[in-house]
Amino acid sequence: MKTVVVLSILLCATLRLMLAVKKSVFFNQHNITVLLAARYNICPDGWFSYGSRCFMFVNSPMTWYSAEEHCNSVGANLASVSNPREYSFLQQMAQTGGQSIAWLGGFNLQGRWMWIDREGFYYTNWYSPSSSSSYACMFLRTTNGWGNSPCSSAYRFICSKNTFSC
Repeated sequence: MKTVVVLSILLCATLRLMLAVKKSVFFNQHNITVLLAARYNICPDGWFSYGSRCFMFVNSPMTWYSAEEHCNSVGANLASVSNPREYSFLQQMAQTGGQSIAWLGGFNLQGRWMWIDREGFYYTNWYSPSSSSSYACMFLRTTNGWGNSPCSSAYRFICSKNTFSC
């Protein structure tokens, strides 16, 4: 039993060391060079690393609920946003996919905004402060802050999931 515990600790320490290695990805979109610094991690094919999460842009329009179900089917949720740099990264993903709008995981329940992945809703970036209460589902805009729309609208979307953690 001690051997299993020791091997588990060593495996976890090795993976943490790998996560400490930084990598940078550069790409140019509309003559703006963006540096995307991310920890080394293992994201599946078609997913992109940022911070400690993997993100995937899905170029099939769906309602907010169907988009969340699709994300769940691949072990993810609609993406939450924790800071301006992460939002900029997600904006670039949608732009690269040729879209100006994409669903995010924000929703309004009884007058309170939350993230579907249960992350804290500490960072806000509304395009217009008055827009935050009229419809229950949140979308990203590639040129401005986010907005909200009826959940029955069909947009492309971004899924996110955490990378391996011990």
